Amino acid sequence: MSGTTVDPRLSSRAAPRRQHRLSWSDPLVRNIVWQVLIIGAVIGVLWYLIGNTNRNLEARRIATGFAFLGRTAGIPIGEHLIDYDPAISTYGDALVVGILNTLKVALAGVVLATILGTLVGIGRLSRNWLVAKATAIYVEALRDLPLLLQLLFWYGLLQSLPAPRQAITLGEAMFLSNRGIKVPLLDWQPAHWWALAAFLLGLVGTWAWNRTSHRRQEQTGVRPPVWPVAVGLLIGFPALIWAALGAPFTLEYPVLRGFNFQGGGTISPEYGALLIGLTTYTSSFIAEIVRSGILAVPNGQSEAAAALGLRQGTILRLVVLPQALRVIIPPMTSQYLNLTKNSSLAVAIGYQDLVSVASTTLNQTGQAIEGIALIMAVYLTISLAISLFMNWYNARIALVER
Repeated sequence: MSGTTVDPRLSSRAAPRRQHRLSWSDPLVRNIVWQVLIIGAVIGVLWYLIGNTNRNLEARRIATGFAFLGRTAGIPIGEHLIDYDPAISTYGDALVVGILNTLKVALAGVVLATILGTLVGIGRLSRNWLVAKATAIYVEALRDLPLLLQLLFWYGLLQSLPAPRQAITLGEAMFLSNRGIKVPLLDWQPAHWWALAAFLLGLVGTWAWNRTSHRRQEQTGVRPPVWPVAVGLLIGFPALIWAALGAPFTLEYPVLRGFNFQGGGTISPEYGALLIGLTTYTSSFIAEIVRSGILAVPNGQSEAAAALGLRQGTILRLVVLPQALRVIIPPMTSQYLNLTKNSSLAVAIGYQDLVSVASTTLNQTGQAIEGIALIMAVYLTISLAISLFMNWYNARIALVER
């Protein structure tokens, strides 16, 4: 009806805009004022600290800056993954060697601790009484002992091994002594670099084919097999490149000459003790994370899989662990970060990592601020890289609500 009167209270209208006043009673004004004051206070403190530090350094005639990185280091480093000569190499080269040594122990420790921790965590849930109790003792003993004490124990144990002349023979070409473990070493040639590049390309190709296979399964319900393509790209393609370039394969064996072994590769006691200590200590925490993650999966999942006739190993691998990863990954990230940062304890057993090399550098150059800043920057970069990767992987496996 045209004459119907509409109640103005029921008509839709925009909410009135709130008027802000320049008054302390206005929450927006208070928030802006407090934020400006806090930011100003932080800037003021930093300005004072930097100015005070510069004045003290000038008063003591201490040089500043990073020009020292171009000077000849003269620091002897026993283990290095790149060419290093203390008579020629600079402090910058020495720090790069220290960074690579840190990464070498951190990456190997993360992989080994993950494998060992997963096995121990599964073992704690075993129905076998002996396995369950043995893994429980392993976890409780290693978690409750300080890491530094464990590193000193492993280092002392490796140092107590017999001398090279009385070395323990492992197989035909491996020797264990107080100088470390001597192993055969592959004579690396350009063909091996090309084969490695082919393997990396194969990884990319396998990943791309796996995604394509997954999309086809969603569209047609039939999943093309992935493993034949993976075998061809990861094994066949690198082997073909290696064979086409002459298939070089020469091993350099360690030989006892005088009081020590010559040739071959060496796993030093310092590196071995650090790797064993970090791996066993971190794996005890990872084991508890894995155990709690498995227990977080509802029992109905395992019971349903068992009702279908699946074996326990298959149920654990295909049903339980994929769901448990959503609980395991976040705390596992913290353990990876802890392992990387705990590698700085290497200085206690003589392994020349980043902290050890940087400490020697700042003692020789007197530029402690720059040296400590470099250590902090490297560890921050490594930690952020680990966090970004683990967060990306955690987002990939997270449940997506529809």
